[in-house]
Amino acid sequence: MFFDIGGVLGTNGWDHEQRASALQKFGVEDEDFEHRHHQVVSEFETGAISLEEYLDVTVFYTPRLFTREDFELYMLSLSEPNPYSIQVAKHLAATRRVRLMTMNNESAVLNVYRIDHFGLREIFPTFLSSCWLGVRKPQRAFFERGLGIAQADPKSSLLIDDRDQNLAPAAALGMHTIRFTDAESLAQQLAGYGVL
Repeated sequence: MFFDIGGVLGTNGWDHEQRASALQKFGVEDEDFEHRHHQVVSEFETGAISLEEYLDVTVFYTPRLFTREDFELYMLSLSEPNPYSIQVAKHLAATRRVRLMTMNNESAVLNVYRIDHFGLREIFPTFLSSCWLGVRKPQRAFFERGLGIAQADPKSSLLIDDRDQNLAPAAALGMHTIRFTDAESLAQQLAGYGVL
């Protein structure tokens, strides 16, 4: 069973809402930032460039009245866990009926912070993240690599994600899928699969 992190186990890491909040707080021009972000986001989330390089391109290409450290700390502070869906995952882990892993798109710095901050190491032994796989969802290769590392049969695998564009390629490979909306609905659907 594979859980997405952003949008399922917690807030998104560095999605549109988080970026908009940071830009407003630090007074960074939105349109220019977004153009620069879209030029390098794939490299950032697949581990090809570091957070420092990403910020060099998107924010600190010009002198700023705030420090890099202040901006980075604010980026991290935007991540909040979803205690209800994390509780569902903890309960699943306690049953020992399924192998649990994550499948998510995220830069390495944000990913490690969120794994720690959300307490996910107690639940998930393996994190299949774009920053370490070198490819992002919804690319088919992401799921093929993840399933290969997990040595999991797609037909006996389940992906929980909040985005249809990520669920579609997983389903095309034969995986079962659940579109996450809230923890209560997730628990009911997992009960339908007989794992809760």
